[in-house]
Amino acid sequence: MTATSTESVTASAFRVEIVTSIEIDRPAAAVWSALVDRDRYPQWNTFIRTWSGDLAVGARQLVRIEPTKTSGQTFRPRITDLEPGRLLVWLGRVGLPGVLDGRHRFEIEPIDAHHSRLVHSEVLTGMLVPVFRRMLTVDTPAAFSRMNADLAARTVAA
Repeated sequence: MTATSTESVTASAFRVEIVTSIEIDRPAAAVWSALVDRDRYPQWNTFIRTWSGDLAVGARQLVRIEPTKTSGQTFRPRITDLEPGRLLVWLGRVGLPGVLDGRHRFEIEPIDAHHSRLVHSEVLTGMLVPVFRRMLTVDTPAAFSRMNADLAARTVAA
């Protein structure tokens, strides 16, 4: 099976939706294991450089992202959905609700016993969407796709 990746961005005045995916030549359990092995992120993840916090619904996380080599942000999202082995969703905010909210989603779908698909997406809404439109519609989707490829390489090499 050859790696197949996709990327799409949908934008309106105060909303951006990013959906990326990649097929990985490893079982879903192996992909999940690499995704949640956050201590090793600095070794391979070129987008989420650090990520700590309990993996539990309601738990705050400490996440450092670097969408480009010249930009980065540390923030404290809260896990809103968690189905170990399959789904992790967090909600991050800049300031008060409605300023800039991002619902970030990692979903692993088994294709067969030896292959899986990672769907890595985010819906961003709020008053700051127009201000950060280029970053949200160009730099961030590219960073998601880069992380997806990094994760695929990490799991296949393991």
